[in-house]
Amino acid sequence: MINQVIKDLEAIIQLSQNANSPLGYFAALYHRVTKKVEEGIHSNFFEDAPRMEIFDHVFAQRYIDAFYANQKKESLTQSWQIAFDLSTDYWPIVLQHLLIGMNAHINLDLGIAAAEISKGKNIDDLKIDFYKMNEILSSLVIEVQDELANIWPTLKHILQRTQNVDDFLIDFSMEMARDGAWRFACELAAAPEEEWPAIIQTRDLKIAQKGNLVTSPGWAASTAFKVVRLGERGSIADKVLSLTS
Repeated sequence: MINQVIKDLEAIIQLSQNANSPLGYFAALYHRVTKKVEEGIHSNFFEDAPRMEIFDHVFAQRYIDAFYANQKKESLTQSWQIAFDLSTDYWPIVLQHLLIGMNAHINLDLGIAAAEISKGKNIDDLKIDFYKMNEILSSLVIEVQDELANIWPTLKHILQRTQNVDDFLIDFSMEMARDGAWRFACELAAAPEEEWPAIIQTRDLKIAQKGNLVTSPGWAASTAFKVVRLGERGSIADKVLSLTS
């Protein structure tokens, strides 16, 4: 099951490289995430490895479905729509593309996936492995941030000077964001299924607004990011390739 997710992500990466599309940045990062989860499943990192393979598949499928829905111009959650819309803009830097994708996938999709696989079960049984999944996601955010800052040293200086974006980065690795995603999962799991669309829509609007920290970080940050963007070396396809390793 997880092998299929990896193949699907590789197909998206290839499509994005062929099209020289920034959408490949998030796909490349997510490929790394999935590989880490696969390692965790095989090394008994999770309490219930078979359940986590199902969890990973349901979680990943939300991104994969969103990607192809966008390709077909079909309706999307607002959180994903702003992420895909950003790919048509020349100026956002690699980190912004990664963060806007993670905003939709972690802050919205993760809780939905947790509730989905807990139907008819006690969602509390998933909590430890949910937090371990989030641990993997958070660690890769910091890892990629450091890698990008090493490639473009100006980025590290800007992140230190740009409070909104720096807070957004920290938010992914702090307990508050993790607990918020878990509370959302529990809220869904406790609600009658017919109420899910309304609950998800409310959460989607909140997360889409959170994405404004990345898409519109303010005049000073936007100007600084343009300097970083002009300093990014290589084609989009080259940068996608560097993120897969």
